[in-house]
Order: sequence, then C-alpha cells, then structure tokens
Amino acid sequence: MGSNPTKAAANMYCKCRLAAAKGNDKLNSREGAAELLGLSPSTLADYELGNTKVVPVDKVNLMADLYNAPELKHWYCRNVCPLGEDMPQIELGELDRLTIKTLAVLKKATSVKDDLLDITSDGVITSDEKPKLDTILETLKEVTSVAQSLIVWAEKNNNEEGCK
Repeated sequence: MGSNPTKAAANMYCKCRLAAAKGNDKLNSREGAAELLGLSPSTLADYELGNTKVVPVDKVNLMADLYNAPELKHWYCRNVCPLGEDMPQIELGELDRLTIKTLAVLKKATSVKDDLLDITSDGVITSDEKPKLDTILETLKEVTSVAQSLIVWAEKNNNEEGCK
C-alpha cells in the first residue's frame, strides 16, 4: 500500500491514523498500525475501507488512544452509534478560535437565563412561552457543542507542547 491511500482517504479511521503518523512513523502503514493495535492488517483495512460497518467500540478506543484522536470517539458516537445521532457537531480548530466561540456562546447563554427563569418559575410552560423555550434550547445546544469542541481540543493537546 502506498503512503496515500486513495480509497480510504475520506475514512475517519484512516484520517486519524495518517494524522498520527506525523509523530509515529510506524502508523504510516496499516501493517505497523495493526501491529500496535493488536489487529490483523486485513481487519484494519476493512475498518479503513468501510467494509466493516460497525467497528467494535474497544477497537475505536484503542485507535483513538494510539492515534491521540479523541475526536474519533466523538465521531463514532455521533455517526455510527444510533444512540448518539443527536450529539452536537464538534469543531476542531485552533485554541484562540475555540475560545472566542466559547465566550460568544456563553454571552448568549447569559442573555437567555432570565427568559429561562421567567418561563419555568411557575412550573408550567404555556403555548406562548414555547417559542422562547425553543430559542433557549437552541442556545443550550450551542453551549454543548462549543464545550465539547473545547474538551476534545484539550484532550488532544494535553500531552503536546501547546498545553502545559
């Protein structure tokens, strides 16, 4: 196999392995990665080529740890596990951008807290309060998404020089 697998290039397992190969030359090949993961090269190929529809969770955990790719766990839960399909989309990026997004969303969340108190204080949500509640819930989803993005960034960078 060449160093640029075209058929598996869009596959998340392959992307994470190749990104990790920048710091561990053994991960440049499926054979090397399979050895480190305790898999056969053909099993890893099946994962990366999409021939295995549901990769066992323990193998996803191994890959995420070996590849230093916590985003792989999140992707798996959101895209493979039917229970996680409503998980928020995360965005990996630079810390400064994630921080700005986090602060902007937290500012927005602060502005809706009074509405949340007003709507829920009597224990009943009336039909005229439902649109405001929907807005509040959307804001909370944004908070969840940006918080998850920041958590994944921190997990990924915890052992690198950028996070001391």
